[in-house]
Amino acid sequence: MTSLTSAHSPTRAILLLSLAGFASQAMVRVSDSLLPQIAADLTVTIGAAAIVVTAYGLAHGTVQLFGGEIGDRFGKYYSVAGLSAIAAAATVLCGLAGSLGELVGYRLLCGIAAGCIIPLAMAYIGDVVPYEQRQPVLGRYLTGQIAGLLFGQVAGGVLGDLFGWRNVFFILGGIFALAAIALIAELVFNPATRASSQRAARKGGLIAEYKVVLGSRWARFITACVFVEAGLLYAVLSFIGADLHLRFGLSFTMVGLVVGCFAIGGLIYTFAVRMLVNRLGQIGLVIAGGILVSSGYIILSFQPVWWFAPVATTLIGLGFYMVHNTMQTNATQMSPQARATALAIFSSALYMGITVGVAAAAPVVDRFTAVPVFLAAAIGFPLLCAVFARGLWRKRQAETQAPPKVE
Repeated sequence: MTSLTSAHSPTRAILLLSLAGFASQAMVRVSDSLLPQIAADLTVTIGAAAIVVTAYGLAHGTVQLFGGEIGDRFGKYYSVAGLSAIAAAATVLCGLAGSLGELVGYRLLCGIAAGCIIPLAMAYIGDVVPYEQRQPVLGRYLTGQIAGLLFGQVAGGVLGDLFGWRNVFFILGGIFALAAIALIAELVFNPATRASSQRAARKGGLIAEYKVVLGSRWARFITACVFVEAGLLYAVLSFIGADLHLRFGLSFTMVGLVVGCFAIGGLIYTFAVRMLVNRLGQIGLVIAGGILVSSGYIILSFQPVWWFAPVATTLIGLGFYMVHNTMQTNATQMSPQARATALAIFSSALYMGITVGVAAAAPVVDRFTAVPVFLAAAIGFPLLCAVFARGLWRKRQAETQAPPKVE
């Protein structure tokens, strides 16, 4: 394993992976604000144009189940560089699409390529950063993802209004291309990226690696936790904007800014991650994060005026990333011998949890407003955190009591 203090530090390499993660995360949400323009330009209804959102989400989430095979077979850093180049080309083709069918096809291709970038980057970090130093590094890596989320939620609409929807895809294609070029250059000049990307000895391929990961009780526990986390929090987050618009008549521009405060909370975490990890430890982070998220959703449920919402959403973002980053850190170590496949399963479970959570919450919101869903998250999320914290404590106890290994 490469040390952070080695001659060829992975710090710059991880920073470039963060740039690729920025573009990948931005693509998840960027088309939401562009739907009216896409529909008008391609002469279809907004409802019909919405397939570009669902098609991308489907490709982005499901491909992660198989993306780990690419990283474990060909090397994580090589794979991220190549997939960024493919995503760049596909994103530019989105801007050139002459029909809705073409746009959907190119979005599917982009989702297939971009969907694997973040889990493979996390797996690379797991390879080169010792576990005791890993959570702060992953926390800083999250900066690119969170900034990409914010860019997709807010800047997509702003840039679309200024330059048109096609140019938004050209801009994102340029960011993917810049990331690909920088990653390839890092492979050329930093031997540490090539050494960690060597093809590993493998037996049985993808099925064998799935058996390795899912055969671990701890891996199953972490995967189940992130699935429930996504259903309780990320899915519920989808209804904050609609609730603010219906209850307080907030404009869609203001709704976007308020929801963007979730990413602001995440950025606060990335700036304070080392201090928080040192002071609270993993169990403390999980418990405190659960309390913050619960507080945020209680505020959203009973707020008398809309301007409580930015504070609540910031608290939810900060609390979520305290918990999620702890899950990510543990996921990088749950099956080290098949790390890319393990991270792919972890990331795919996140997207599946969002899908299931939205499907379950939607009829409740339609009939009773979003308040019952907010309250369910306020109760359910800290309970999940308690279960996860107990799992961390039991794992720590087992490791402490285990007999020392004979060298």
